[in-house]
Amino acid sequence: MGVLGDPERLRAVRRLGLGARADAAFDRIATLVERLVDAPVSLVTVLAADRQYLPGQVGLPEPLAESREMPLTHSLSRHVVEAGTMLVVPDTRVDPRMKDNLAVQDLQAMAYAGVPLTDSDGHVLGTLAVMDREPRAWTRSEIALLVELGEVCSSELRLRIAREIADEARRAAESAHDQLSLLGELTETLTATMDIDEALGRLGRTVAGRLADWCVVALAEPSGTVRHVSAAHHDPAYADLAERLAKLAGAAPREMKSLVAAVQRIPLPIREDAADPRSLRARVGPGEVIEIAERIGLASYLVAPITTPVGRRIVGVIILVNGPRAGAFDEAAERTATEIGRRAGLAVDNSRLYGRQRHVAEVLQHSMLPELPRIPGVELHARYLPAQVGAAVGGDWYDAFVQPDGSVMLAVGDVSGHDIEAAATMGQVRNLVRGDAYGRDDEPGPLLAQLDRALHGLRMPAAATAVLARLRRDADGYDLTFANAGHPPPIVLRRDGEIEVWWQSPEPLLGLIPRDVRTTHHRRIDPGDTLLLYTDGLVESPAQLIDEGIGRIRKAIEGGQSRPADEICTRLLDTAIRRDDDIALLVIRFG
Repeated sequence: MGVLGDPERLRAVRRLGLGARADAAFDRIATLVERLVDAPVSLVTVLAADRQYLPGQVGLPEPLAESREMPLTHSLSRHVVEAGTMLVVPDTRVDPRMKDNLAVQDLQAMAYAGVPLTDSDGHVLGTLAVMDREPRAWTRSEIALLVELGEVCSSELRLRIAREIADEARRAAESAHDQLSLLGELTETLTATMDIDEALGRLGRTVAGRLADWCVVALAEPSGTVRHVSAAHHDPAYADLAERLAKLAGAAPREMKSLVAAVQRIPLPIREDAADPRSLRARVGPGEVIEIAERIGLASYLVAPITTPVGRRIVGVIILVNGPRAGAFDEAAERTATEIGRRAGLAVDNSRLYGRQRHVAEVLQHSMLPELPRIPGVELHARYLPAQVGAAVGGDWYDAFVQPDGSVMLAVGDVSGHDIEAAATMGQVRNLVRGDAYGRDDEPGPLLAQLDRALHGLRMPAAATAVLARLRRDADGYDLTFANAGHPPPIVLRRDGEIEVWWQSPEPLLGLIPRDVRTTHHRRIDPGDTLLLYTDGLVESPAQLIDEGIGRIRKAIEGGQSRPADEICTRLLDTAIRRDDDIALLVIRFG
């Protein structure tokens, strides 16, 4: 590697940021040396691994004077850097180190004197040097002046490096703060929904513009099938291209399969320059996905694994991509991307566990919902919908059964909770209603009071709302009695189009404080009327009062007295503005 290629020395050179351009301070020092030493050429040099920069110079011919750089083949100062000490050469043509240097012939550099310029750690970064076009015996006073001015140059270099180190520390602190803030936001993003596709899409949109120009998130099933691919770019002008890329990758064309296969063979994370012939991008090969990526901007990328906390399985990848203007990813970005992948893996595990629990709860809940009886002259239609967010299932239920005397019991209820326990408790409460009411002539009020006593006596940890109704047919129509325990009111659509909401004085929920007496209400139902019993998921939301939900029901059924009851069910379910609660609905059309 040699002295010129020493990593620590080159790091210090890069921190100077001088490059191939003039620097006013060093030009002034070169001019001062040229006048005091009376040499035709005076140079302040900084040497990289493969070239020499000239931030200060006087006397060089064009094009060197303009370009401010020269190859090492023309650098006499390289010998000072390699030796680490001052060199004074009266005649370069006979010096064994310099006689073959192209500067001797091309620049007529017959005499040379150079002192090293060092950083605070003693690394030689360049020189302050003078050259003459004729052999010359440099005097002690000239050398002493060169040494003193060399110290001035070295002090300036050290000051600039110190400033850059301070700036690097400041930028690192700001970056660390930004990345911690990003991780905090992503944690909230990933835990805000159990829909993993939505969560990963939000992840990409959050990362794009913060950690990378654009981002691709891919999730695979255990079989290797690509389940989810989303892409996001911080610039809205590339939104369509990013969406197109995600669709192509999600369809798993040849290049996406190659990418997945290559990732599985390589330890992650991967941080590469896209132009490197050994890069992952080169191994994947050409294709439409790569073509779109190059149009969006593909200069460097970072591939981090989405890793589950249990078993440390790699279930997907996060691909961060920068265009040519953004620069390459550093180790800090790699650490942050790895942590993002870990948190995404936790979200994937949680989502899959939630999915399994939801499936079990839905199966349990549907198994507990009854098959509605066929009753001459009465149409019964029921729907149950799990929530779209949250725990998805809960304690909502409906029931209808025929008594031995021919009367019909109708019930809709809601056990508090949104989980498997609530669904199981719902089944127990429904069975208690059936067991307590069947074969008895009691009205709904006493039946609910007895149910309340049973819940307390059996120590069932349940709080529930319910409407229980008893329907008896007579010659002219139907006599309906009902009791309401803290439940939304029944609604009737009369055969002439009138809509009645049966508000009553509220009575407490079941399972709280037992009541010896609950009220039974009496209503008359005519043939052609439609009765609606439903749970609060149809009419309530955190941001609105129940009155607004009742208003939506009114609007949905208005003028619908001649519509099929099944169509009314559909219209009612369409009115639910938020599906964060389950819904049970029982619609009874009287003939």
